[in-house]
Amino acid sequence: MSSRHYRLLALGLLAFVPSMAAQAADPPREQARNAVRVLDEMINDAPDKSIPSDLLKNARAIAVLPDMVKGGFVFSGAKGEGLISIKSPDGTWSNPNFISMAGAGVGFQAGIQSTDVILVFRTDRGVQSIIDGKFTLGANASAAAGPVGRSATAATDGQLKAEIYTYSRAKGLFAGVALDGTHFSIDDDSNEQIYGKGITPRRIFEGGVTNVPPEVVNFRDKLEEYTQK
Repeated sequence: MSSRHYRLLALGLLAFVPSMAAQAADPPREQARNAVRVLDEMINDAPDKSIPSDLLKNARAIAVLPDMVKGGFVFSGAKGEGLISIKSPDGTWSNPNFISMAGAGVGFQAGIQSTDVILVFRTDRGVQSIIDGKFTLGANASAAAGPVGRSATAATDGQLKAEIYTYSRAKGLFAGVALDGTHFSIDDDSNEQIYGKGITPRRIFEGGVTNVPPEVVNFRDKLEEYTQK
């Protein structure tokens, strides 16, 4: 390929990334409503092809990113926003922190799609990395495509060693982008809109917030419901 073609591709990518950001952004309350929808649909619509109940019961944290936008032409990228809650020492689920993610890769796909993503954390290590700053899937913690069905007993040895299981549901035609290398960080702006100024991620997880909007409480309640089955 000539240098002129590479320059044109690079210019196309630069023009494309802002549109991805615009499509991925939702107000925090809308993000919470969409996250609840994703949980309902991914767990209830097809029980035999959903997240195994034993994985959900033993999860240390769960993140939901509704309508994550992926797109690209030769070069690919992904951007999304969502919520993450952790399991408290007493076994209940915390109020969620809002998170954002961004990733880039190289492939041969062309197009754009909206993908719902759920991350199931089997250890606390990845969550701690998010609280401390940024977290990179596959670098700060090992990740694998999660097993599906009513039980996780069919998981491969490689999957059983993973610290995080990843699940997704594509709505468009884009395919083939892995989540390894994807960066996650706390969305401070969304947290501030929901919980108020100066509230730290750790304080949110530890229950030090009040007047939590019903949309956000509903997300926490749904996790309680689906991880007790």
